[in-house]
Amino acid sequence: MVNFGSALLVFNDPDTHMRKGLSAVVQIGDTLWVANDESLSLERFTLRERVGAGEFLFDQHQQFPLASLLTLPVIPTIGEEFVEADLEGMSYDRDTGYLWIVGSHSLKRKKPDSTKSLKKNAERLATVSSDGNRFLLARIPVVEENGTFTLVKSTASDDRVAAQLAGNQLGNELLDELKDDEHVGAFLHIPGKDNGFDTEGLEINGKRVFIGLRGPVLRGWTIVLEIEPEDHPKAAHTLILKKIGPKGRKYRKHFLQLDGLGVRDLCIDGDDMLILAGPTMNLDGPVSLFRWHDGARPTDESFIFREQLTPVLEVPYGQGEDKGRDHAEGMTFVSTAGVEEPLLLVVYDANAGWRKQGGNRLEQDVFRLMKK
Repeated sequence: MVNFGSALLVFNDPDTHMRKGLSAVVQIGDTLWVANDESLSLERFTLRERVGAGEFLFDQHQQFPLASLLTLPVIPTIGEEFVEADLEGMSYDRDTGYLWIVGSHSLKRKKPDSTKSLKKNAERLATVSSDGNRFLLARIPVVEENGTFTLVKSTASDDRVAAQLAGNQLGNELLDELKDDEHVGAFLHIPGKDNGFDTEGLEINGKRVFIGLRGPVLRGWTIVLEIEPEDHPKAAHTLILKKIGPKGRKYRKHFLQLDGLGVRDLCIDGDDMLILAGPTMNLDGPVSLFRWHDGARPTDESFIFREQLTPVLEVPYGQGEDKGRDHAEGMTFVSTAGVEEPLLLVVYDANAGWRKQGGNRLEQDVFRLMKK
């Protein structure tokens, strides 16, 4: 896999905070959907043209507030502190026409502040809290209107409805299931940035929903959870988890030896699963793309050793003047008329300054996916 070019996203507003970082991305037809992990919305762009041999241009930015599509545990109100959803994964199921999203499900720890006293900073670093909107796993109907794709809460033509796992400010059904898990349970009370529980990758294959964990990483092994959400028989707009795992569990676990890295995103390529992997802690460090052969259709829980994974690409990350920047967080296959080869668009959190062009443009990377 080699660098192919770039994708230029044109936002509506100049100096928008959205350009600081993107955490999830998926292409649906000629539209590109992205999320910022400090927002409560999804952003849609439209592919306008290929500016050059290796550059895509996406504009006509439109914002879709999550509060108009889903029932959020913490509804934003004027004058109160904004509670982000910390969206970290997004996937489109072409067979059912649903866009799926997942929040981090993680706790957070306050940052020290150089303007505060030693006592205050010690208190801040000891303060751990939860945001209810982070405990979000949901699907939203995608429909085509006036030649483009949009999101709706329900459809009249085929009875599709937006739905989500029931949850509140403390968790949801998935976390309830995991609390006694021998590998994950102890990490539910640890903030994500401390190698605690943190969901960052999402991919759909039929009824299967794969959730990649940034943390915990256990002795160099990371985990991909597999679940099968289905409609609640009595509660509209609500999903429940089917029993699919050993001993009646509502999940399966897949362990992968990713050189000590955690999952940042997942993307299906045929029967394989592409895994974007990066540091689980709040660090600059290697970001790699691996191919998990037959990972889109595992027949049981699995242990995938390093030699069973194929390295595909070393993704650039912030170094030198860009230290602390360019943390790859999302990926999607991107296509357009006249381009036959598979191309992968990667989006970054904490974007380096050079990626921000003018007052409202953001450049992200496109890579050519080499043949298997």
